[in-house]
Amino acid sequence: MPNELNKLKEKILKKGNLPGHIAIIMDGNGRWARRRGLPRTAGHKAGVTAVKRIVRAAGDMGISVLTLFTFSQENWKRPKNEVSAIMKLLYETTKREINELDRNNVKLMTTGRTEELSPRRRQILQEAIERTKNNTGLILNLALNYGGRTEILDAVKKIAGDVKRGKLDPAQLTEESFSDYLYTNTLPDPDLLIRTSGEMRISNFLLWQTSYTELYVTDVLWPNFSVRDFYRAIQDYQSRERRFGRL
Repeated sequence: MPNELNKLKEKILKKGNLPGHIAIIMDGNGRWARRRGLPRTAGHKAGVTAVKRIVRAAGDMGISVLTLFTFSQENWKRPKNEVSAIMKLLYETTKREINELDRNNVKLMTTGRTEELSPRRRQILQEAIERTKNNTGLILNLALNYGGRTEILDAVKKIAGDVKRGKLDPAQLTEESFSDYLYTNTLPDPDLLIRTSGEMRISNFLLWQTSYTELYVTDVLWPNFSVRDFYRAIQDYQSRERRFGRL
């Protein structure tokens, strides 16, 4: 199996045309747990294992940016015990894995309204971001307390403020300059968006940034999403012709 994976990896690398930025909607943790008669929290723990293997695989492939939809603003509506368990798992995992991320030259960043998280949780994340800020390998971007509509609204508010202060002429606003007001202003738009568990929607994720992103949906539940599945998504991307509205 490892040899087969290595051959597949070499084939992908030889073909080239890799996506520079891959975004993933990691869906299916709850269904994975339910099918096994386990609590939903067990699914989230299994999902962390999938995150680790895909982060490693992305780094090994030379992917520049990997954005993971980690926790949406809508997720706060879930039962309190589940939300608490997800948050605890997130921060425990961050503390536990930061050494490996740093060793592997991964740069950690977050996208979303992280200022609304508790001070202790923000501190854990900020320490990890600060420690890895000079790393030059894979950028691991966690979309955390994130919502695409909220991001656009926050951008409009910033623009309105700059117009009011005379720093911006609205007539000069372009798509490029609008993007500078988004949470992801330091990142390129995703080339490939992967959604696991078979759901056919983007769930308020990177609404502006995914206008021309290639979509790949798989029925595989996130905890089961393997390196081979990741490679298949990249191969599918390599087979497409991206025209961006042109002929």
